[in-house]
Formats: sequence, C-alpha cells, structure tokens
Amino acid sequence: MLFSALFLGSAIGHMTQTKAMAGYASARGVPAAAAAVFGSGVLLLAAGLSVLLGVWADLGSLLVVVFLVPTAVLMHGFWRETDPQARQLEMIQFQKDMALADAGLMLFALIAHTGHDLGLTLTGPLFDIG
Repeated sequence: MLFSALFLGSAIGHMTQTKAMAGYASARGVPAAAAAVFGSGVLLLAAGLSVLLGVWADLGSLLVVVFLVPTAVLMHGFWRETDPQARQLEMIQFQKDMALADAGLMLFALIAHTGHDLGLTLTGPLFDIG
C-alpha cells in the first residue's frame, strides 16, 4: 500500500500542477513537456491503482518501471551537472528512482511467479513467469 501511495500522490501532482512541472521538464529537455507531464500522471495513476487494488498488479508494477527509468535518465542526469551540490542532489534523485524501479521489478517477479497463491490481488497476474 505504501509503494502505491507514493505513485498515486505523484500522479495527482502531475495532473494538478502540470504547468509548473512542465516548465521544469522543458528546462531538462523533455519534448512536449506539458503532454509528457500529464501523460506520465495518467500512467502513474493507472500503475498505482493497479498495484493498490491488485488488478493486474504485475502490469502495474511494470508501468512503474516504465515511468521511473526514463525519468531517472531524463530528469536526474547528474553527470550533466557541473556544480558539486547540484550533482549530488541529482545523483540522489537518480539513485532513488532506480531503486524504486528495482522494487517495481521485484514486485512484478513476485506477482507473476506466485499468481493467485499470493492472495493479495483481485485478479491473477497478466504475465506468468512461474
């Protein structure tokens, strides 16, 4: 539930503060920043609800990864920073995004492997790696 809450809160922010977030995304070189911010908010909402409600939670966890890996690279490219403090802050954000992506992959594997035996989902997994 806590894992989902992080992404649901972020989804709300993406969809209610699109203009402000798009300015930051645009400064980072994201093309069509407003559409990307709003679209990623929808993606996060779908992923967070999927994991929280246990409806194809394996797919939801993969959607989290689909959001986090490009976000880490595009938005938190610490290697582009010349200021040591800015580099450190971006490195922390990059590592956080990658760690959460790894958690999403682990959740995917757990759900896709155990299927209905896990007992925490409303539907079975969409993928079967058992």
